Amino acid sequence: MKKMERIHIYHTNDIHSHFENWPRISGYLREESKRLEQENETVFSFDIGDACDRVHPLTEATDGTANILLLNEVGYDAVTIGNNEGIGSSKKQLSHLYDEANFPVVISNLFDAKTGFPPEWAKIFHVIQTKSGHKIGLFGLTAPFPTSYKPIGWDVKNPDEVIGDILEMITPLVDSIILLSHLGIGEDQRIAELYPMISVIIGSHTHHLLPHGQVVRNTLLAAAGKYGQYVGHIELEIERNKIIAANATVKETATIKAPENETEIIESYEIKGHQLLNEQVIATVPATFPVNWQGKSELVEIGLEALKEYAHTDAAILNAGLFMQPLVEGTVTKDDLHKILPHPMRILRCTLDGENLIRMIYEMEKNRLFLRNFPIKGIGFRGKVFGEICYNGVAYDKMTGEVSWLGKPIERSKQYTFATVDHFMFIPFFPTIEIKGENEVLFPYFIRNVVGQYLKKHYPTNKLIR
Repeated sequence: MKKMERIHIYHTNDIHSHFENWPRISGYLREESKRLEQENETVFSFDIGDACDRVHPLTEATDGTANILLLNEVGYDAVTIGNNEGIGSSKKQLSHLYDEANFPVVISNLFDAKTGFPPEWAKIFHVIQTKSGHKIGLFGLTAPFPTSYKPIGWDVKNPDEVIGDILEMITPLVDSIILLSHLGIGEDQRIAELYPMISVIIGSHTHHLLPHGQVVRNTLLAAAGKYGQYVGHIELEIERNKIIAANATVKETATIKAPENETEIIESYEIKGHQLLNEQVIATVPATFPVNWQGKSELVEIGLEALKEYAHTDAAILNAGLFMQPLVEGTVTKDDLHKILPHPMRILRCTLDGENLIRMIYEMEKNRLFLRNFPIKGIGFRGKVFGEICYNGVAYDKMTGEVSWLGKPIERSKQYTFATVDHFMFIPFFPTIEIKGENEVLFPYFIRNVVGQYLKKHYPTNKLIR
């Protein structure tokens, strides 16, 4: 009779370039792997996506490749991608993001829009084997955002479009199945209900923490929160090639012993990122443009003009809270723009008929005071508060309640196109944009790149400051 085998699975997710936790995570995972290997136990480690986030200067400067080199320290057995890797990168950037990776990338619902095939840099499933020969089939799913993926050149499928085929392929090859899911807790629970042949779902995306896991039918769900604040640990007991027990716990990173030079390591990531970005000069501005989150400023006006020019529209709308720092007189570098606009937001070109344009402006006016100091979290926003809503090309008369376009009354049946950030389509305050708008997200540039192009054109570096 075969004796019982214990499998240890360590997992991370949604680190989002929070490198302040990385030295402890990296050291802990390596030490645990070494310790358990010496005890002849089977150890695997997985990352479940959103390891990258361009809010960190080193990620921005290297297009995420620095993150992959850090992941290499651990020697993960597999990773999947999150939306920060998937839509935070151009197609070319994502296609080369994992060039230096020492681990396989497993993603089952992402396909090249031109060829219809899975990307060359990834596997649709991956099989790993324990010391006793128990085979585990891995597949990965990322949150489907077709509006964002399609313009980049990817075809992202809904989970149910691919799960059946994947399970049919891997079930005959393996003894158990694990899903690396960057879908969110709701989808994980739903999938566990529908596909009980999946033994474990390791989750992410919604930043949920499951301190002791969660069992849905036959499936163990596990997740380790966000930002590297926790490391997940799953223990599986195998007997006669079947999983007879499955448990999940988490380890708080703050309780892990820090390496001696932790502060220096963390600071080095920041310093290197700023150095690389500072080497890239964009423009030279003749004056300082200050920040004002509670009102319209010259800096916001530059942003509005940049959006109009890039999107070829007559109007633009932005929130003042996007602009985190002043634009200081003199040389402007990519580092300056990254500090001012750290958000991974792209430009949205939205077309509405006059009636719905008026409705949208009414929604904005209704929410104006509330949003002025509202601390928006997530959905691409990396600031403090939403701030003042600022118009250019469209106006609202508080006295009469009338909306005008380039100084003229709105015609209810006429089509109007304006530019804003895609964030406006995802937040719940202006539903008319998503419900009634003819929307196009413009790729590949983020708002900081668009503002940078505008500054480069209108404030070139070879123009002397008087």
